[in-house]
Amino acid sequence: MFKPRKVISLLMILTAVILLSGGCKSDKTTYSNTSYKLMVKDVLGVSGTVTFTETSNNSTIIDIVLVNAPVGTHPANLYNSTAIEDGSIAKPLTPIDATGKSSTVVDIPYGTLIAYDGCIKVLKSSTELTVVLAQGDIGGNVITTTNKSYPLSTVGSFGVSGTALFEKRANGNTLVTITLSGVIATDTYPATINLGSIASVGGGPVVKTLSDVNGTTGKSYTNIHALDTGVVLTYDNWLVYDGYINIYQLAVLPANIISQGNIGSNLTN
Repeated sequence: MFKPRKVISLLMILTAVILLSGGCKSDKTTYSNTSYKLMVKDVLGVSGTVTFTETSNNSTIIDIVLVNAPVGTHPANLYNSTAIEDGSIAKPLTPIDATGKSSTVVDIPYGTLIAYDGCIKVLKSSTELTVVLAQGDIGGNVITTTNKSYPLSTVGSFGVSGTALFEKRANGNTLVTITLSGVIATDTYPATINLGSIASVGGGPVVKTLSDVNGTTGKSYTNIHALDTGVVLTYDNWLVYDGYINIYQLAVLPANIISQGNIGSNLTN
């Protein structure tokens, strides 16, 4: 027959074991997740989302859901750099299946991915790797709501005008989108950012070469984190920059300027 004191001692030992077991438990009960949009690219009507979900072992689950995807399986990858750049593949992902979905566990911590300089692209097929169904910037490359638009006025009698939109990314880099009207569909138009203002005598030197404007769409997209010389410039720097934009017909020569506009500290309105 047990004595009461022994029973109490046994209960105390069991309680201590339970408390110690609970105190050593370090697994989280909830995990963070972040979703990004995948926008249409080369095939009209296709869009979707990609979701990063934190796990308990420093890996991340990447789930992709496509809407209106063509029949078949579609390769998907995590790329370095932004969606408008030709970045290298950082991680191949599970192809999108017939349900329009894929799920991949990658050995990259969640915290790293939500600050990553990268993008997600879904391709049409393994034999059509240059056709992008949908794509989207992730992590540090996400476009914020902070932006500034500058007018581009026609020069001479060319009749080409438009806007230059500067948008701030989460990492402080800048997406510059040029939109022109009056261009010829079969042509492409070089674009540059120059030092100084339009009124500069003789014109200022080129400090940043932008992507050529596509005559069919009237648009060009350039991701900027530094000048052509390698000097780093953030979005906030551009807001006070002493510069202007030139659009050219054919070669980058002063005589070929067909549209231009001041930016940064030179904006008069």
